[in-house]
Amino acid sequence: QVQLVESGGGLVQAGGSLRLSCAASGRTFSSYDMGWFRQAPGKEREFVAHVTWSEGTKYYAASVKGRFTISRDNAKNTVYLQMNSLKPDDTAVYYCAAKRGGLYLRPEDYAYWGQGTQVTVSS
Repeated sequence: QVQLVESGGGLVQAGGSLRLSCAASGRTFSSYDMGWFRQAPGKEREFVAHVTWSEGTKYYAASVKGRFTISRDNAKNTVYLQMNSLKPDDTAVYYCAAKRGGLYLRPEDYAYWGQGTQVTVSS
């Protein structure tokens, strides 16, 4: 079992940057693939980025590709989401999630979730 805690959200102006962190408990963090999702008010939770357990493969939503970077430090049991060139449309609650293998685009593909961190981008 994995417990996840996100941090690093906040209020930023358009064009600015934020780095989200997701700290995981448990000794098996390095065996989990990790993802970031986001959910804006009135919208469904959507995929943002994914990284495999070995950091060998990364995937991004088209809306964030080139602006966001996912990474992980297995020694620190932490996954990161570096967000640059932020836009008002990026405003949402951001969640990290963990899974073992399989598909990665849908929330139901993931077994464990954090509580989320709010990101607000002002215009």
